Amino acid sequence: MSWIDLLGYAASASVLITFCMSTMVPLRTVAICSNVLFASYGAFAHIYPVLILHTILLPVNSVRLYQILDLIKRVRAAELSELSVEILLPLMSKRRLKAGEVLVRKGEKADSMYYLASGTMRIVEVGKTIGPGTVLGEIGIFARDQKRTATVESLDECEIYEISESRTKQLYFQNPAFGFAMMKVVIGRLVENAAAQQPAAG
Repeated sequence: MSWIDLLGYAASASVLITFCMSTMVPLRTVAICSNVLFASYGAFAHIYPVLILHTILLPVNSVRLYQILDLIKRVRAAELSELSVEILLPLMSKRRLKAGEVLVRKGEKADSMYYLASGTMRIVEVGKTIGPGTVLGEIGIFARDQKRTATVESLDECEIYEISESRTKQLYFQNPAFGFAMMKVVIGRLVENAAAQQPAAG
């Protein structure tokens, strides 16, 4: 058996290995090795259809591997990101509320998300007071029934920024970093609300 035959067997074995893999990065990596082996085998054995096929497939698999690795990199970066309201402010409209004015009521349709820039507000159902820098109304936007889960009223004069539900969801689907940051805000708020509603141990 010549070394060219061994090269052909190695190339065939690499194809078999790809069929045993369930994740894309190892699969594409082995596929690239397979392309190199088959292209070399085709060149040395003068089997030109094999050479041409795998010469074409090599850059295809290389590009796909790069795209997968780039996606993984962007998703990992998004996982570490925090919600930057400064980025959202140009897309938001400003409103002022007087003391005692209700921003949202429990059960209403959630059509906007808010950012409290100044003043203090109270989440009625849990008795929690919130101050500047707080994002409001995000849970209702992503809830299945799209209903407000609590009533929020101003305790003094407040300045808020508002962004529509449609624009928020558009950002969520188009920007992975915003989507992950938004998900963390929603989960954090749900955990806080659940903890606030639990009776104190006594």
